[in-house]
Amino acid sequence: MSPRKRAKNTTSMKMLGQQLAGARVAAGYTQRTLAGEVGLDEETIASIEQGRRPLKPDIAELLDRTLDTKGLLFIGVDNLPEIDQFPMWAEQYMAHEREAVTLSWYDNQVLPGLLQTQKYANTVLRNRIPAYEESEIETKTAGRMERQQILHRKNPPTVSFVIWEPVLRLSLGDPAMHKGQLSHLLECSRLPTVALQFMPMDSPSHAGLDGPFIMLETSDHQHLAYAETQRGSQWISDPETVSILSRKYAMLRTQALSVERSRDLLDDLLGDQ
Repeated sequence: MSPRKRAKNTTSMKMLGQQLAGARVAAGYTQRTLAGEVGLDEETIASIEQGRRPLKPDIAELLDRTLDTKGLLFIGVDNLPEIDQFPMWAEQYMAHEREAVTLSWYDNQVLPGLLQTQKYANTVLRNRIPAYEESEIETKTAGRMERQQILHRKNPPTVSFVIWEPVLRLSLGDPAMHKGQLSHLLECSRLPTVALQFMPMDSPSHAGLDGPFIMLETSDHQHLAYAETQRGSQWISDPETVSILSRKYAMLRTQALSVERSRDLLDDLLGDQ
C-alpha cells in the first residue's frame, strides 16, 4: 500500500472512530461501560475510537444496536475506501486469526495459507485469473508468510488441519518446489500444537464435499467460521451455522487418516520424489 493510500485509510478510520466516540458519550457510556455492555475489551473500544484498529462490520452492527445509532457505524464501515490489501471480510478473518485460541481448517483446493512455503504461495498467486500485478503478488506473498507467525508465537493456537489428498499431489511449480513444500508440511506436522490429517482419495465417505471452510475460537471464546469461494468470502457468526460446520469438521476428522498415518503418507510421497 502506498503512503498516500495508507494515510487516506488511516484518516477514514479516525473519522469513524470519532463518530463512535461521539455516539458513546451521547448515550452516556464510558469506554469501560460500553466495552462491558457489548462484551469487548476496553482497549478494543479505545483503539477503534483512536483509529488504531479497524471497526469490523459485525462489531459495527452490535454497537449500532447498543448506541441506537440507526446503522450509522455500519454504513461508515461499508463506505471505507477500497484500498486495503484484502477484502473487508478477509481482513476481519485475519484479525481474528492473529488472536485465535483454536483453528480448525478444511481445504480441498490448495494447501492452507498457514502451511504454504513462500515459493508455493507465490506460485498459487501467479495462477490467479485475472492475473495480479507483480507488486501485488509480492505484497500478498509477504502477507501470507507473516500470518504464519501465529504458529510460532509464545502461546500458539491449537490448530487442526484436514486436507484432501489430491491437494498433495497437485504438481504446482517444479519438482524441487513440490518436494520443498512436502518437507515443510512434515515439519509443520511435528509442531506441538498442530494436528495435520489428510482425507484419503479412497475414503468411502466424505463430509466436506460442499467445499473448504475454517472455524476458530477467539480470545474471548466466540466461535466463528469463514469460507471463501470463487465469488467471494463469507464471514459466519450465526451459532446454528457454526454448529453445522463444527459437526462437519468432527466427521471429517474421523474420516481422515490419523496424524501418524498422515505423516507416513508424506514420507511416502517424499520417497517418490
